[in-house]
Amino acid sequence: QVQLVESGGGLVQAGGSLRLSCAASGRTFSSYTMAWFRQAPGKEREFVAANSGRRGYTYRADSVKGRFTISRDNSKNTLYLQMNSLKPEDTAVYYCAADLYSSTIATRIGGYEYWGQGTQVTVSS
Repeated sequence: QVQLVESGGGLVQAGGSLRLSCAASGRTFSSYTMAWFRQAPGKEREFVAANSGRRGYTYRADSVKGRFTISRDNSKNTLYLQMNSLKPEDTAVYYCAADLYSSTIATRIGGYEYWGQGTQVTVSS
């Protein structure tokens, strides 16, 4: 069983920055593929970015390339999402997710077995 706890959300003006954190339990965090998803009101949950622990590569959705950076600190069992140049359309609940079994990155919700409770990000115009 893996527990994920997100933090760092809040209210920010357009053009501002936030850094989200996701603290994970488990002794083999470094091998997990970790991802961020988001869900805006009235919309489906969508993939944002992911990091493959085993292969050490990352992938981001086109909508956040050049603005968001995903990283991890395996010594702290923590995943991060640095969000810069935020836009009102980035407003959503952001979720951390973990895939313990695959070394490749999935962009679909079903590719992840564990989820955090989410943290709200609101970008005002």
